[in-house]
Amino acid sequence: MDEGNGRARLAIIACEILKPELEKLTEGWDDVVHKEYLEFALHINPEDLRAQVLDKVNALQGKADAVFLGYATCQSLSGITAHLKVPTVMLDGDDCIAAVLGPVEYARQKSLCGGTWFNTPGWALRGIDGAIKELHLDSMVDQGYEPKYFLDMLFENYERCLYVDTDVGDGERYEGLSRKFAEELGLRHENRPCGTANLAKFLVRAREMARANASKAQ
Repeated sequence: MDEGNGRARLAIIACEILKPELEKLTEGWDDVVHKEYLEFALHINPEDLRAQVLDKVNALQGKADAVFLGYATCQSLSGITAHLKVPTVMLDGDDCIAAVLGPVEYARQKSLCGGTWFNTPGWALRGIDGAIKELHLDSMVDQGYEPKYFLDMLFENYERCLYVDTDVGDGERYEGLSRKFAEELGLRHENRPCGTANLAKFLVRAREMARANASKAQ
């Protein structure tokens, strides 16, 4: 996807869950002047996520012509671009899975099996610990309740683990980790090839915005 001319300044602020996909998509891009991945699962504290995004993007004022924000609305980011000091393109959908699969396909997969846990490469890397953090199941450790206690209870309502294969390389490793996750929780495992097209269109849109803004400034 190397189309860059090096004149525009594109910045990327994204959830670390999307790092495998964004690293692949921006390989060779010489117009990316800033790239930062924020800790995953920040959305469990919506106010903190919103505050961090505001701070990170606004700190780029004068340093970037546009920002690609690698987040969907994630409970707290709806309408946030209107409050940012740098022109920003963010992802479509309620969460990162919707952004990767596309909202229509995400809804279709959930209708096929409501009790589905979705694993992208980034989620597969985090395994059981990632699920515990995502679902905020470690909040009562100080009261003697281990996260696994709540994890087992919660996943009684799940039937399958769907690996969303974004084709970022090292596929056997990522899918193997996803299968291990499914086995540990007693879920059937399925694979849904996906690629990175849904992410790419928003990333390209941000790049085009950076170029347009850079041209205006000349």
